[in-house]
Amino acid sequence: MTVPKSRGLLQVYTGDGKGKTTASLGVAIRAAARKMKVAIVYFDKGGEHYSERRILEQRFSGEIDFWATGLDRIDPANGRFRFGVLDEDRVEAQRGLEIVQALFDAGSHDLVILDEINTTVSLGMLAEDDVLDTLALKPEIMEVVLTGRNAPDSFIEHADLVSEMQLIKHYFYHGVPAREGIDF
Repeated sequence: MTVPKSRGLLQVYTGDGKGKTTASLGVAIRAAARKMKVAIVYFDKGGEHYSERRILEQRFSGEIDFWATGLDRIDPANGRFRFGVLDEDRVEAQRGLEIVQALFDAGSHDLVILDEINTTVSLGMLAEDDVLDTLALKPEIMEVVLTGRNAPDSFIEHADLVSEMQLIKHYFYHGVPAREGIDF
């Protein structure tokens, strides 16, 4: 009888509901508490709007490393979110994938989270095949988590765990804007 693999699995958190990044941060904190070395590469999350990065810098420095890639999608003049994809978004996405490749090459982390990679691919900022080629280079015992809406079928097929966050009701659709410290 073959013993199932217990380290180095691929997890996917997807769906249209809230909580994908939050779930991956829970895994990161749990891993850090067990002295595992954690890396997070944020795709399409430029700017300084993401509160979790502050606490990662203040309390988890040296335990949870992170890199933020992407342009700032919040217009400082009016606070509105910018939709659409620019060439600069694609350049930043490629930079994020290069960071992931370097992390895989170094093999110095136990857990690597690719936050919003699913969305980055679904929006055409990165080619699905390029991400799959990079994932194929993952060290055997390194755990990897992919987050974001619209996970490609190929990511789901390769995954050992897939969780779908389903939107049932959200206050945003009733006029409540994203709230600092709760939503970002």
